[in-house]
Amino acid sequence: MKEFNITGICIPAKHYMVDTSKKIDETIIKLIEKEKYFIINRPRQYGKTTTMYLLEKKIIKEGYLVISISFEGVGESSFESEDKFIDTFVQMIKRFLKVKGYKELVKFIEDYRNINNIKELDEFITDLVLEVGEKVTLMIDEVDKSSNNKLFLNFIGMLREKYLRRDRGEDYTFHSVILAGVHDIKNLKLRYRKDEERIYNSPWNIAADFDIDMSFSSEEISSMLIDYEKDNKTGMDIEKMSDLLRDYTSGYPFLVSKLCKIIDEKLNREFTEEGLRKAINKLLNEKNTLFDDVIKNIENNRELYELIRVLMLKGEQVPYFSTNKVIDIGVMYGILIEKQGKVVISNKIFEVLLYNHMIGDMIVNRHIKTTPNRNQFIKENNILDMEKILEKFQLFMKSEYRDKDEKFIEREGRLLFLSFLKPIINGEGFYFVEPETRQDNRMDIVVVYNKIKYIIELKIWHGEEMEKQGLKQLVGYLDGQGEDKGYLVIFNFNKGKKYEEKKVEIDGKSLFEVVV
Repeated sequence: MKEFNITGICIPAKHYMVDTSKKIDETIIKLIEKEKYFIINRPRQYGKTTTMYLLEKKIIKEGYLVISISFEGVGESSFESEDKFIDTFVQMIKRFLKVKGYKELVKFIEDYRNINNIKELDEFITDLVLEVGEKVTLMIDEVDKSSNNKLFLNFIGMLREKYLRRDRGEDYTFHSVILAGVHDIKNLKLRYRKDEERIYNSPWNIAADFDIDMSFSSEEISSMLIDYEKDNKTGMDIEKMSDLLRDYTSGYPFLVSKLCKIIDEKLNREFTEEGLRKAINKLLNEKNTLFDDVIKNIENNRELYELIRVLMLKGEQVPYFSTNKVIDIGVMYGILIEKQGKVVISNKIFEVLLYNHMIGDMIVNRHIKTTPNRNQFIKENNILDMEKILEKFQLFMKSEYRDKDEKFIEREGRLLFLSFLKPIINGEGFYFVEPETRQDNRMDIVVVYNKIKYIIELKIWHGEEMEKQGLKQLVGYLDGQGEDKGYLVIFNFNKGKKYEEKKVEIDGKSLFEVVV
């Protein structure tokens, strides 16, 4: 029986998979046909290894001999000296060819003279390609395991020189070389001098750009769900589920497969919008290596952490510059993407993960001194009393933060609200921040609890005209969401302000407003 897979290689006969054949046939194969060298550099758990596997199967049928190896599990001792690195590389090739049944090539390697340095490895590759007598493609997965090592750079520098000599008709070498990893090694930063001076080295500047979108489109997600539905007949609306999965994940391969796996195995195959929200809640409450990496990467880079705060909490629009080191790191780790010339968080699930992490920091650091009792905010039939939540938040801000520094409240106010809200809805409710409205001192939060949607706009006070504008914006957003009731929280930093609350009706919409 097939299943959704989130670890290792996805095998079509064993796993429900999106159909990426069009992407492979129309883009990646063409790079190989043109004898290009390139690196598939994408974030962790983005389908790189599976893509390499499918690519290998495809080009073998096209008459290529493929040598596919991985640096996963290769210990540091293999990079202690040139001869050890070369021996490791040659033995990996030999092992691969042996498993694939190329007995004559295995014997060729066994009978070959000792290879002790890069120059001799250069000659070995020439002789191996001549021995094969056909197009040979080399694939190396997990190159990040060695990409900070001088020996590895010398190795790919040698491949570069062979590539150039081949184009001049002076050498034989691999038809194509494909590397896969998180980092783009066209511009590696390497530390190997005794004085630890950082230098730039570009031994891979021959590489073609790999600008292929490896995220899953709604159409591709549909191909996987169609396959699943044939076996399980859940009655799901495949087009709607595909669009929802794409909307929440932006097509991040691990997230798409993981959510489907949760629904299939833990939620009684509830492939509905409500089932997806339950799956997201479960996912966000689980530990997994991808989420651990996301948090580790922002914690280890405070500039990236602060950029994310600016994007998420202040709503500032930051122009996308590919040459900016902080932005580049965020994109490389899959946390940020470029959208219409701006930098944004890559998907809604990562955004909630990052909000939750910041909320946790705020609670641990005692900025939230009391955790509200959720029971007092639940009405009959398990309905959330949002008006009461906002009233209590107003009281909380008045009692705890009346005399707090204004800059602190302006900087942290929105996170304070989410910190207050999350314990109330935790476990049963779901929230996300609408990225399209996080600007002009405005932020819309969508809360779903017991299938009921609550839309809350947070806005900083800039006078009565801006208040009216905020109410109109909220009405417009409610129209877009098909809702009739909304909530407005205004952060007012004026001295002597009144902690007001009121209900208003605008264009048939019922709005509840509080000032904090």
